[in-house]
Amino acid sequence: MTGAADSALDPADLAPSWLGQFERWHAEASRSGLAEPDAMVLATAAADGRPSARTVLLKGVDDRGFEFFTNLGSRKGRELLENPRASLVFPWYALRRQVVVVGDVEPVSPGRSDAYFASRPYGSRIGALASRQSSTIDSREQLERAAEELEARYPATGEVPRPAWWGGLRVRPHSVEFWQGRRNRLHDRLRFREEAGAWVVERLSP
Repeated sequence: MTGAADSALDPADLAPSWLGQFERWHAEASRSGLAEPDAMVLATAAADGRPSARTVLLKGVDDRGFEFFTNLGSRKGRELLENPRASLVFPWYALRRQVVVVGDVEPVSPGRSDAYFASRPYGSRIGALASRQSSTIDSREQLERAAEELEARYPATGEVPRPAWWGGLRVRPHSVEFWQGRRNRLHDRLRFREEAGAWVVERLSP
């Protein structure tokens, strides 16, 4: 990572909790003008250990963890059903920062999924119904025809139902690392780690 400033991250400057520190850095990333401050790389693994990763968007965070929404029949959805553990990386390159999360994955409530789905733009709701994410299709035209048929069935003036295969997941963290780039690769890495029901803060060597 590059950057002119040699910003430091000291334990004395941390918020009292991982959530408070994440919210502080997320707010700074949002104010900085980054194109996608909510973008996070989600890494999963199948039951046999074969890994995969992709970028998804953060849609909520609280003391329970980090929420995102997806097609539950997609590759990531299937892998998280087989092996409900994941890692997240927030790659805020312009600020020379990363946040790395490791934790278990659990579904959000159906009510929460319904509420978020209803808040999405009309086109996004139609797209969620039209796409069997990660499945093989013959052509782009096949996808567009499916969307057109759904638009005729569910006009923009009415309700678009949330499909049963679409919903929210939460990564409940066991560790949250805050990575601040420094000169000469001597980066600051401070990690909140859950231990015996409490959170400890430790510095990691870069």
